[in-house]
Amino acid sequence: MNQNNIELLAPAGSYEGFEAALGAGADAVYVGGTMFGARAYAQNFNEEELLRAIDVAHIHGRKLYLTVNTLLKNKELNEHLVSYLEPYYNAGLDAVIVQDMGVFSLLKREFPKLHLHASTQMTVTGPEGMKFLAEQGATRVVAARELSLQELSRMHEACPIEIEAFVHGALCYSYSGQCLMSSLLGGRSGNRGRCAQPCRLPYQVKNFRAKEYGKGEFCPLSLKDICTIEILPEIIEAGVTSLKIEGRMKQPAYTAGVTDMYRKYLDFLFEKGPANYHVTEKDKKYLLDLFNRGGSCTGYYQMGNGPQMMAFTNEKKTGEVFLETKQLKEKITGELHLVPGSPVLLHVSCQGEDAYECVGEVQYAKSQPVTEERVRQQMDKLGNTSFIWEKLEIYMEDSVFVPMKTLNEARHQALENLKEKLLRKYRRNVGDERVKRIAEETPAKIRDVVIHDNVPRNKEEYIPVYVSCENEDASEVLCQKTGIQGIYLPYALMEKHLQTGLDNGKEMYLSLPHITRENPPEGYMEQVKKWLEAGLSGFLVRNLESYSALAQMGLADKCVLDHSLYTWNDEAIRFWKNQGILRNTVPLELNEKELRHRENTGSEMIVYGRLPLMHSAQCVRKNTFGCNGQEERLVLKDRYDKEFPVVCYCRPWKMGNTKAAESCYNIIYNSLPYGLLKEADRVKELGVSSVRLAFTIESREETERIVEDFVAAYHGSQVSHEYEFTKGHFKRGAE
Repeated sequence: MNQNNIELLAPAGSYEGFEAALGAGADAVYVGGTMFGARAYAQNFNEEELLRAIDVAHIHGRKLYLTVNTLLKNKELNEHLVSYLEPYYNAGLDAVIVQDMGVFSLLKREFPKLHLHASTQMTVTGPEGMKFLAEQGATRVVAARELSLQELSRMHEACPIEIEAFVHGALCYSYSGQCLMSSLLGGRSGNRGRCAQPCRLPYQVKNFRAKEYGKGEFCPLSLKDICTIEILPEIIEAGVTSLKIEGRMKQPAYTAGVTDMYRKYLDFLFEKGPANYHVTEKDKKYLLDLFNRGGSCTGYYQMGNGPQMMAFTNEKKTGEVFLETKQLKEKITGELHLVPGSPVLLHVSCQGEDAYECVGEVQYAKSQPVTEERVRQQMDKLGNTSFIWEKLEIYMEDSVFVPMKTLNEARHQALENLKEKLLRKYRRNVGDERVKRIAEETPAKIRDVVIHDNVPRNKEEYIPVYVSCENEDASEVLCQKTGIQGIYLPYALMEKHLQTGLDNGKEMYLSLPHITRENPPEGYMEQVKKWLEAGLSGFLVRNLESYSALAQMGLADKCVLDHSLYTWNDEAIRFWKNQGILRNTVPLELNEKELRHRENTGSEMIVYGRLPLMHSAQCVRKNTFGCNGQEERLVLKDRYDKEFPVVCYCRPWKMGNTKAAESCYNIIYNSLPYGLLKEADRVKELGVSSVRLAFTIESREETERIVEDFVAAYHGSQVSHEYEFTKGHFKRGAE
């Protein structure tokens, strides 16, 4: 266990928080600027503060990371991102934390020396996703918060890049980056840093077939904060190199208190070793008193899920804790020479660097000579600098006079010179790098950036209709229904209906798990290979794990990316196009106007379905009534009497002969289906290559009726039925 390889990473929502984090012993600090951070409601840093923070961190030998971990629209990416980051890159910003593959691709090209950390919102759940991001140029992966110690260990063994993991603070109920609950219910997108936390609100819960709701109103989606200080040795042993504290929305005193405590125990661990590591009850209570929601837990590191991790309340508690923040100071030495008839000469040293300053002129005193005490007093005025005198030698003769203004000038300028020397190794010049890069690019190396205009379809023009389906009864109907181009089915349904679909001229695609945390069950891939030989067209891919595994098998060109692999901007579309995928799925949070400015050729658009509000490693059934291992449905009812279906995915691979998986998950769906039925002509104008109907909990009869009406609408005919649909974000979008 090498102490030099372990980083304590603290949050800062303001410059005061940044100073508090450094003063408490953080090795690195992550912050948000004025744009593109996932905590839009934090105070955050203006440009001057951020540039200063970069310099201060580097003077103390620490690092500063900037959050650019939201999804960006075309206009933001093209007009603002590069100019926003350029001054920070030039100043030596250590890394950016990124969610969007379009942002990732652009930054890798424009800022080649900048480290890219893959955000937890990329939902990296295993070695394959981690290896894929490493191949693209990521230097670090922030692991999904739902992973166990064993899973982190496997990732570490499989891939050499750094793993960052959360060790303290709030947990999202949803897999980070998979949550649409805030945006669909209130228009405030978590993917844009504006989450309204509807998961913390009270709901009632019942089994789908039950007549009455169970426990009454409580908070079934509200998790406790994590506190892992007792298992730090195990987390480090698993291969985590950056220990991340959550809390950019918290006050500086909270940052200072939590960081100081983790610093204390990290130092204790490295001094005494894992065998002698223990945390006192007093210190555990101190962390709880700083902030807690119904206590705390060690998160998913030691358990898959369960009621022990739940707060079941939105009550926030703090105890009587006195907190004092400290400002970190770097020790310097110096020599001050005051010789009559000569300039004031100041020599300062720090970290092996020397700086000098000569100003003014020292005079013989005519009446009141300056004393050494007075000179030292003046030189001690280091104010809000990053320095403190360890030793200052003053060489001066008797009966000399020098204005205090001159001493101030010498001190100020010498420290500025020292600072620039200390920071010299961090400075960059992106302008020079860009000129060099362009000069070195040959026509063969220059990326194809030509984007063809979207080609709107006529109202009467045919547009291919695809369907995805999760239930048995409905899938039977779909395989024989006319007007359907292709069908996405999970394994168990594909096993039953592949041949029927092929016989009816359908393209057949295997729907892979929404969340992948383990290898496919025995026999899974062998059967998939047989299906490919029989005519299987490809795969509906929901995560990086699945995509990376298929790409390694040479099957990238058979991958249809679902909406969870975000393509918000044309840069992301180009990135995935260069990977050789078959097509992507239009994101669910862009409005019609924004979609008109997106490259939609090669994109499929969902026009019907119960939109998933969130995917969660927690289980409402288990936490409320106990686990029965059955893939059943529950219902959440909110304070407005809206009912949200919850489906238990106990066997994510959907092989009928497998037992319930440890990495099971819930999907919470919206209360109303999303449907762009009357908007068919407007969808056609977007130039998408195809549309999709996504069936999850619908009955056979509902499925049949909806298919008929949507096929009619998108093939230019009249619709027979009226429906109550939400338009999702098609009209209003998300901010």
